[in-house]
Amino acid sequence: MTSADSPYRGVRALVTGATGFIGRNVALELAKAGAEVWLGVRDAAAAAPLAGACGSTRRIVELAAEASSSVTDAVAHARPAIVFNLAGYGVAPDERDPETARIVNAWLPVGLGRAAAEMDPGDWTGARIVHVGSALEYGRAAGDLSEETPPLPTTLYGKTKLEGTLGLVELGLPALTARLFTVYGPGEPDGRLLPSLTALARGGGRLAVTEGSQRRDFTYVGDVAEGLLRLGALGRCDNVVNLATGVLATVREFIETAQRVLEIPAERIVWGEVQMRPEEMSHDPVSIVRLCSLTGWRPETTIAVGIERTLESLHGRNSGDG
Repeated sequence: MTSADSPYRGVRALVTGATGFIGRNVALELAKAGAEVWLGVRDAAAAAPLAGACGSTRRIVELAAEASSSVTDAVAHARPAIVFNLAGYGVAPDERDPETARIVNAWLPVGLGRAAAEMDPGDWTGARIVHVGSALEYGRAAGDLSEETPPLPTTLYGKTKLEGTLGLVELGLPALTARLFTVYGPGEPDGRLLPSLTALARGGGRLAVTEGSQRRDFTYVGDVAEGLLRLGALGRCDNVVNLATGVLATVREFIETAQRVLEIPAERIVWGEVQMRPEEMSHDPVSIVRLCSLTGWRPETTIAVGIERTLESLHGRNSGDG
């Protein structure tokens, strides 16, 4: 989405969780689309490089999720027409505090929605808040996952994310929750699958993995960022929209594709030495009928192309070009 044909041209957009993996990509996509991007973060100094890349180091607001006044003040200062809420707690293995999860995943999106509703959107006719949800909201739900599937979350993260989704629905705002599945690409945190594979390709040793039979909807982060912007620009909003490819691949297929792209010798992958985590979700195909119907678009980046783009991004950063 370029600024010439973008509905975001000149629109004030606040991105919370902007220095995170997906948040950074959304902020950069908004800047490319010509938006006036504001970053809502805990650490303003850490966000300065991203703010510069988005066009202004002055558009940073510090936001502490646990303080309602901080959320209100941040939104009042940025005065956004639309908020993209990428803040989340519970994905990293060490993020297990129930109170923090409730504050960030359940209370914050509602607080942002209420504060955004007080701002004059001007000529903006799209959503006031786009909240990023999670596949883990579906939990034990079986069958093809459509937005009408009754959610049955089992994890702290899934349960509190669902609270946030339902809280936004109750507000009655022009808002939506985009449920994401397995997102990968440039900027992914160390320790996750693709960063572990790229590190293996650069260094020595071996990588122990599961048998890889679990199926996932792997979605490239660039497609996720574009999809969020497309959904945010809608004149009408459904409560929940799945943002995924609609195509499942096993973890083994993802790893074997990465082996080919990254040129990792087969013997350096040790299959079956790692047990699957109890909270890992197993699901059938994800329905993206609503996404396609609303936007006329679907994510089309294949796993191989997504990994190639990630590798190109790594090479650019290592050479000082990105």
